[in-house]
Amino acid sequence: MRVVELEVRHVRVALRRKVTHASHVRTETDNVVVRCKLNDGSVGYGEGVPRDYVTGETIDFSFDLLKRSDVAKQLDTDAENFVQAVHLAERLKLAPQASDDRGILGNAARCALELAVLDAFGRAFGEPLTRVTELVAPELYKFRDRVQYSGVIGNPRGWKKRLYPLVYRLAGFKQVKLKVGIEGQDDVKRTKTMRRWLGRKIDLRIDANEAWAPTEVADRIRELEPFGITSVEQPVRHEDVACLTDVRKQVKTPVMLDESLCGMVDAERAARGGWCDLFNLRLSKCGGFIPSLRLAQYAKQHNLGYQLGCQVGETAILSAAGRHFAASVDDIRYLEGSYDRHLVWESLAVDDLTFQRTGWAPALISSGLGFALDSARLDWVTKRKETLLG
Repeated sequence: MRVVELEVRHVRVALRRKVTHASHVRTETDNVVVRCKLNDGSVGYGEGVPRDYVTGETIDFSFDLLKRSDVAKQLDTDAENFVQAVHLAERLKLAPQASDDRGILGNAARCALELAVLDAFGRAFGEPLTRVTELVAPELYKFRDRVQYSGVIGNPRGWKKRLYPLVYRLAGFKQVKLKVGIEGQDDVKRTKTMRRWLGRKIDLRIDANEAWAPTEVADRIRELEPFGITSVEQPVRHEDVACLTDVRKQVKTPVMLDESLCGMVDAERAARGGWCDLFNLRLSKCGGFIPSLRLAQYAKQHNLGYQLGCQVGETAILSAAGRHFAASVDDIRYLEGSYDRHLVWESLAVDDLTFQRTGWAPALISSGLGFALDSARLDWVTKRKETLLG
């Protein structure tokens, strides 16, 4: 079995609501989608979400990088079984960039390529992506037939400030993430309000999206600790991340890295410098399913925790990939994703993959990514496409 066709698309998907956090305001998303076809007719899809403020990528860069990376030559080999296909996917490399000392420039493009290959071969050999975890990281593997996602509260206005936390509480969510550090907002007042309406039983964590300066970050965290926060995500800019070594000594709340945790170089530096307690693993940001597994392995080896996050504007392709990761990786501290119908106008799936009212969602057990893609919807949101192979 081998790859005979490879196509890359730029898709633009409108969001159902404006998403605001300390780093960005977004009303639509520009994603890269790769289509992979094998010689038996099996077709797979992968998705990446390029963000220039996270990994330095844009759509144009992703297209150019995939065309420059000699992908056809890397895939010019037969896979006789799924094990060989997984090895093939893990070996995929995109052209290195001279200025990229972190090794992350191209992670979204690589994620789209890797997922498309794994999806196609998974369908051909009748294996779901949860099988990838069992093969690559058996010490992490633990299958669950359902998973429960977190709620997220951004910057609601007016009556929605009370509605959102109350809905999560009444629906039975166990975890909620609150975006803080937004310009013009009083974080202490907001967090106090959210805790009041969420109740004391819900696990509440905060995400500052690089909002705070090194000189103030410890004070900002300590101000919010009386409200029972369980972690603080990316409190400073990546350029200032080394200050977190001392900050962690001044606060009680565990620190999670996001924008500063995009690959193995970042993970090694963070562990060596004592910058954090937790990694935020996002498939697109971290370069794909297998690189994210490797980062979870590394975290475990260094007594660090990890969550599975997601990026604003993921369609059903990344939602499905995240579901397979969540249903097969043990000890995930927090879980985000599958916001499909709540956030994007076109999820690209025939059936709805959005989590249920309580945050619970079933594992996907069919082969590959385990869902049917709506090709008409994909065509509708496609802005351009180019052939990489075939």
